[in-house]
Formats: sequence, structure tokens, C-alpha cells
Amino acid sequence: MCEVPTFPARCARTAGALSFGLLAVLLLVSCSAKPDHDTLVMIIESSPTNLDPRVGLDAQSERIDDLLFDDLLTRDEHLRVQPGLAQSWEVPDPQTYVFHLHQGVSFHDGRPLTSRDVKWTFDSLLQGKIRSTKSGTYKLVDRIDAPDNFTVVFHLREPFAGLLWNLSDGAMGIVPYGSGEEISRHPIGSGPFRFVSAAQDKEVVIERNDNYWGRKPGLNRVRFMVVPDTTTRALEIRKGSADVVMGSSLTGDLVLALQRQSDLQMLRAPGTVLGYLAFNLRDPILKDVRVRQALACAIDRRPFLEYLSRGFARPADSVLPPESWAYSSGVTHYEYDPGRGRRLLDQAGYHAGSSGVRLHLTMKSSTEESTRLLAAVLQQQLRAVGIVLDIQTFEFATFFSDVTRGAFQLYSLRWVGGNEDPDIFEYVFHSGKFPPHGANRGYYHNPEVDSLIDQARREPDEDMRRRIYAQIQRLLADDLPYINLWYFDNVVIASSRVHGLELNPSGNYDFLKTAELAGRP
Repeated sequence: MCEVPTFPARCARTAGALSFGLLAVLLLVSCSAKPDHDTLVMIIESSPTNLDPRVGLDAQSERIDDLLFDDLLTRDEHLRVQPGLAQSWEVPDPQTYVFHLHQGVSFHDGRPLTSRDVKWTFDSLLQGKIRSTKSGTYKLVDRIDAPDNFTVVFHLREPFAGLLWNLSDGAMGIVPYGSGEEISRHPIGSGPFRFVSAAQDKEVVIERNDNYWGRKPGLNRVRFMVVPDTTTRALEIRKGSADVVMGSSLTGDLVLALQRQSDLQMLRAPGTVLGYLAFNLRDPILKDVRVRQALACAIDRRPFLEYLSRGFARPADSVLPPESWAYSSGVTHYEYDPGRGRRLLDQAGYHAGSSGVRLHLTMKSSTEESTRLLAAVLQQQLRAVGIVLDIQTFEFATFFSDVTRGAFQLYSLRWVGGNEDPDIFEYVFHSGKFPPHGANRGYYHNPEVDSLIDQARREPDEDMRRRIYAQIQRLLADDLPYINLWYFDNVVIASSRVHGLELNPSGNYDFLKTAELAGRP
């Protein structure tokens, strides 16, 4: 029988007090500087780390890049690949993909976009002209030909069933021929918005591309205002100095409080953004699977979902969301069972001393409020099985740098969009994807998983691929290089002057392409 946790009652009282306190503060805040009538102000948690679409990996970089740059392909609301810059394509054999580009597309500086630009974008990665972990995603591309201005041919070394996905929304925006590292400072794309300016830890400003080849945005200008503090984000949207904030950047209590405001609107839909806890498997403690399984048994998701997320999330048992065609629910589930956790730690040789402490672990965290709350509650829950969790907090750029180079024991982050296709398994769990070649930051290595990933990559039949990916998910659930925590709902809080918001499962910023401001001249 599972032990009854003491957290929920305390958390309920704390959450209620916080909610009451927040409402009191909100009522005392008077309206201040309003956004310009033709500028939508959107709050983001941190500055993008790199706006070169060949390099940027963090959520802010990829989401803003997707507004500035076009990809060869797009994805629909069901996560199926659709035409983008490439209006059509054919696959004459499993190792050859031929794309036909739209004509009349121009970059923001007026240069026409042709096949030469597409070829350069990928060649600059494959030939090492730009250093990026994204280069590993395209390692099976042998060469790219541009036989004429509007035809691009990808030649593969071997079949790669995930190629189309890795050419679609947010994966790789097309840059002008000859672009080097300077594009990170002044991005030039062909997307619906164009870059205006950026100030680190302050703002990013973009404006409508009036010469866009596709559907033109309804917004004249968007200012992304960087607000690191969670409560301050809520106050800014409440007092009218901002128009839009993502619910994932707020606590559940704050979302509920803002929902009560008559001049604000909330849009909500099931989302695919995954919150996860990752381990460094080179660590002498965490390389033992019994320790990782003990941690999974010691974590009670219910208080997180009920009191911290306030129901704006759902439990996760796979990196893939249930909406994915390759998702499998037939995996090992780790119910909250601290007794089993303690037994597993005993089996691993970590016995409780007179103080009850078995071992110490360190979790690295950003200064983001929700992440710090998660770490604090994990600290309490793990203490019940004899694990002392020390928390080290850094501003996001430093934290993310440590994560990408494997300088951690534990950390928690979110996958945004990248986990919507099973190609994520290679990028995150294949032993050939240790940094800088991919995102296997925990250095997980299972030859059987590697073999299955390689097999699925070459398999053209979707039903067979689905069975292979189900087996991969079973092995990962047993090995636990990650603890998959929850999928965040896609929630947007917006001022009443914003219209035309259309949410999609990925939780990206595509809604800015359809949004309009009331009374815009």
C-alpha cells in the first residue's frame, strides 16, 4: 500500500494563500503604460539564445525563428507534414527527395529565395561552416543538389524516414546564401515577420513583412518583452502593459486569478509540451537504474498537477504526446510508492543512516518560478526516501549552457515541438547523439535502443515503424534516462483587444500570424 503523502494539504493551504495574496496585489495595481495601438506586446520568460535557425535550440529561439524564417515544409493541427516553401515534393526512391519551391518568394532584404539558399542553409551545417548540434540531425544527407532555381534534391546515404519532419516547422528555417554567424545578430529570413531589434534580457521587436508571399499577418508589430519573474509577468498582463502571455510561464494559481479579469481572455487546448526530469548517466550514483527507478517511485505527480499546475497539465508516460501516431501507452508505469523506492535504494547499496539520509543529489535549475517550485517540491518528496536534494539556481543562459555540455546530475526542462515526432528518440537517446552531435545530454547508451532507432529510421512502412517505436518506449520506461512528468495544456492569456488567436498543439507562437488588434488603423 502506498503511503499517504502529507504534501497536498500543505500545498493547498499555500496555494490558497498565494492566490488570495496575488488577487489583493492585483487589485492594488493601477494601470500604467499601455502598448502602442499598433504593437502587440507579448511577455516571454527569457531572451532567445540565438536567432540563427541553424543554431538556436531553446524554446524562445525556435518559436521566434518560426515567425522570421520559412521552412521547406509546415505541419497541420494533426502534426502531419504539409507544403511550405516547397509547394510539392516526390520521393523517386527511399534515398532521394525532390522538392519544388514556390516562385516569387523574397527574403526581408529583397533578395529572391531560390534553391541556392536552401542548399547553402544545409551545406553550411553539413560542412561545418556553422557549428551547431543540429548538424547531427542531417548526418544521413549525403549531398544536396540545386539543378535549377526552384528545385532542390536531397540525396541520402541511407533511408531516413524522419527527413520530412526535420524539414518542417521550426526545424530549419532557410537563410540567405552566404549567411554566416552574423545572422544571429540580425536575422534575415523570408517569414511573415521581419526582425527589427533585440536587447538582451529586455526585448525582441519584429514587424510585419508586407512583402510576404503567403498570408500576411494582421499585426503591424510585435514586441516580446522579457520578464524573468513569474508574478511580475502576471502583473504586467493584469495592468495592461502587455497583451499576451503564455499560461505555461505562469503558475496555475496565477492563471486562475487572471481568468477572472473581465478585460482578459483565456484560450486553452490540450498541449504537447513535455515537462521532464533528466539524469546524467555518467554520474556514479545515477548510472544505477535502481536509483533512477527509486526516484520515479518517490515522486508524487498528483500535488504538482492539482495544486501547482491547477489542472492545466496531464500526466506523461512517454516523450511522445498521445496525439502522435507513434505513441504507446503499453509501458511501465511508476506509481507513487516511496516504500518501493526505499527498497530499491537498499538493493542499490544506499542504506539509511541514523539521520535517515541515504545519499545526496544536486539538481540544477533556472531562475524560472515554476522550475524552482518543482525543484522545491521534489526536494521535499525525495527526502521521504532518504535522498537529500540540493538545488543550484542559475539564470537561464548559464543553466542551459551547463545542461548542453552535460555538467549536471539532474535537471528539468521542457520539450517544445521537438517531441511531436518519433525522430526525437534518435536525437535524445541514441548513443551517436552525445553533445555536440545531438541532445543525448545524459549520455544514455543502450545498444538495443540504438539498433531499434536505426531500424525505424530506415523503415518506410508506418505500421512497422509504430511497432518498433512502441518497443523503444518500453525499453526507455524501464531504463529511465528521463522521468516524463506531464504535458502542459496550451494556455494563452490575452487582453480583450486581441482577436483572431488560433491555438495549435505545439504551443508555439503561430497564433501571432493570425492575431489582430481591435481598432488597428
